[in-house]
Amino acid sequence: MNAEIIAVGSELLLGQIENSNATFLSSELSKLGIDVYHHVVVGDNEARLEKTVETALERSDLLILTGGLGPTKDDITKEILAKITGRELVYDENTEARLHAYFAGREKKMTENNLKQALIIQDSYVFPNDHGLACGMAVDVSGKKVILLPGPPTEMIPMFERYTGPFLQQELHTKDQIQSKVLRFFNIGESQLVHEIDDIIESQTNPTVAPLASGGEVTLRLTVKGTDASENELKLEELKQKIVSRVSPYFYGEGEAQLHDIVVDRLQELKLSIGAAESLTGGDFSSNLTEVAGSSSVFKGAIICYSNAVKEAQLSVPQEVLTKEGAVSKRCAELLALNVKKLLKTDVGISFTGVAGPDSLEDKSAGLVYIGIAVNDNVEVFKLQLAGSRKNIRERAAKHGFYYLLHELSKEKVDE
Repeated sequence: MNAEIIAVGSELLLGQIENSNATFLSSELSKLGIDVYHHVVVGDNEARLEKTVETALERSDLLILTGGLGPTKDDITKEILAKITGRELVYDENTEARLHAYFAGREKKMTENNLKQALIIQDSYVFPNDHGLACGMAVDVSGKKVILLPGPPTEMIPMFERYTGPFLQQELHTKDQIQSKVLRFFNIGESQLVHEIDDIIESQTNPTVAPLASGGEVTLRLTVKGTDASENELKLEELKQKIVSRVSPYFYGEGEAQLHDIVVDRLQELKLSIGAAESLTGGDFSSNLTEVAGSSSVFKGAIICYSNAVKEAQLSVPQEVLTKEGAVSKRCAELLALNVKKLLKTDVGISFTGVAGPDSLEDKSAGLVYIGIAVNDNVEVFKLQLAGSRKNIRERAAKHGFYYLLHELSKEKVDE
């Protein structure tokens, strides 16, 4: 089965919102063993939407349309599909009852146009909307399946996960299970990673290996299909070990956990606290750290030491160091890490100093970064030369901080 995803909405074409629905749906469909061949975005125009759906029906087995199911006049998705199929629009009793209950519960009058969200194409299979008002539906069209889902991701995603995904799995009439494992790598580019395991990628048919670079990281999605879940897991684990043995210095974890999640877990495991001195990154490292639930158990705080005056007054970096070696130097990074650890009374101190650009600083080029990490009585400084925009350099510096920190923490032993 091959699929086509059609996002409906002029706001998508105008760049007012991102088409995140297509990304989510492609990922979920791949887990079901359904190949997505086309992504299409079309505005709220009857003629163009009708032509888009007709074209999709000619080339795809499964169509998933998101958006255009609301109460306004420009919400035309089901009206166009009803026209193409020659079917009537009828009210779904359950959705209509939910609409009345929704407005009654809020003591608001329901306008007539809201009932439009309870209209469905005759003989369609209805997907309830547990997080909104417009229901979704599945329609058989000449042996092909067309699915209509609401546009807002907060409605579409739970509807797909709870109702549409299981519906499609049942429609496929297969006992095969699709299982995946995501491997995460850092400090290695996608091209280099692929080069290192190219023969593995080329020889795999089940499981398969799919690389993806995003946010300065590279992930590999391993996917297997089979009737036995235990056997599937064994195949995935064997493939994982084969890959990691080639590129172990860059592998840091699997699943959805990112670098900052794993660093917090490791700090908690070691029962160590951390403080940060951020010049270059301006708080990016601390912001990422505090995204993690439970980080308060290990993170004491940070000093944003953007100016030399703060480096000197708050973090005791001697003026002589700032004058002779500069704020962007190995020695400054070392002192910042040691002194923030002492100031905040933590077990670990980390510092970031560098040139974010676009201009040079202290006769040092944009992208030069020093990261200092002090763990107990030991301190290490890592020098980087990054490229990209000012924003990218700062973000990547923070990620490198987590990466180097994880490596330094791996040297520590858990206190039993």
